[in-house]
Amino acid sequence: MERFGLVGLPNAGKSSLYNALTGGGALAAPYPFATKDPNIGVAMVPDERLEQLSEMSKSKKTIHAQVEVVDIGGLVEGASTGEGLGNKFLANIREVDAIVFVLRAFVNDDIVGPSDPLEHLRVVEIELALADLETVEKRLHQTKRAAKLDKSMVDETEALQAAYDALADGLPLYRAGLSDDVREALHPYFLLTNRRVLVVVNVGEDDLDAIPEHEARVAAEFNNAGDNVEIIGMCVQLEAEAAAITDPEERAEILEGFGLGEGALFRMVRSAYHLLGLRTYLTTGEQESRAWTFHEGSTAPVCAGRIHGDFQRGFIRAEVIQWDQLLELGSWNKAKEVGKMRVEGKDYVAQDGDVMEFRFNV
Repeated sequence: MERFGLVGLPNAGKSSLYNALTGGGALAAPYPFATKDPNIGVAMVPDERLEQLSEMSKSKKTIHAQVEVVDIGGLVEGASTGEGLGNKFLANIREVDAIVFVLRAFVNDDIVGPSDPLEHLRVVEIELALADLETVEKRLHQTKRAAKLDKSMVDETEALQAAYDALADGLPLYRAGLSDDVREALHPYFLLTNRRVLVVVNVGEDDLDAIPEHEARVAAEFNNAGDNVEIIGMCVQLEAEAAAITDPEERAEILEGFGLGEGALFRMVRSAYHLLGLRTYLTTGEQESRAWTFHEGSTAPVCAGRIHGDFQRGFIRAEVIQWDQLLELGSWNKAKEVGKMRVEGKDYVAQDGDVMEFRFNV
């Protein structure tokens, strides 16, 4: 299961966001380092397509895709040199697949720390970039020496040099304009800033109307990041309170009452899911309807292997139809009758929203 980590300064709202996403019981306290060890939980990826297919099939169970959420202790200035939780904090970040920056944009005299999200962003980016710079510098010295004898090391050395040049200027790699090939060459080093980033701008309860303004202000800092960064503004406190309501209709009423629509949490999870390059195919039937996660570009046999290894090893073919087409026709059998069900082989590249059934033999 892919995981994303919540990163930010103390009191930015990370633990409250974690609780809202996972239903967890992380301590959310108005003082630094309430979270010393990472909290780890699972967040459901909401998918209306799955709900509709489950209703069509009258499924006994509906199983959504999931991602793992890690609530990492607060970052402080100087973390790269051991301040605060220091190296322990940075090690926890290295273990996640994508990073969610939580930036505080609310004023509360009872909570210490800055209320300017750009100040939060400055500290977080500098500390992560400095930690990466130390890693890259050590490796660059090694590869330069090795490349003199082994020409196959030249590309790796050039990638490290490009990373060093950016990081030395205080620029995180996700907005340094590096090519995909360079970033791929850097992948084995698990650099903190060589990932896509989701930014949550956490506003106060009385500042909901200003969310677009806060988003735009933060987005201006990422004007050269391309599709490596996505920004969502929300009031974490309100979202957490709504998420704690178990009755879906009551929760929807609360969100609607605050003018929050479906809620930013759903948008955030979907955004994080897609930032990781994850997509969803679906299966549906009387017993269960289920969302299955696959990486963009995966073939049908690889997707089959998400269910069971035997499905991939003995793959024969996949029967495929897009979810909306299937809903329009009303049933799997009807889709076959009218010839809308496609038969795909081993080379078929799965698409987000495919409904698939596999034939295999082992």
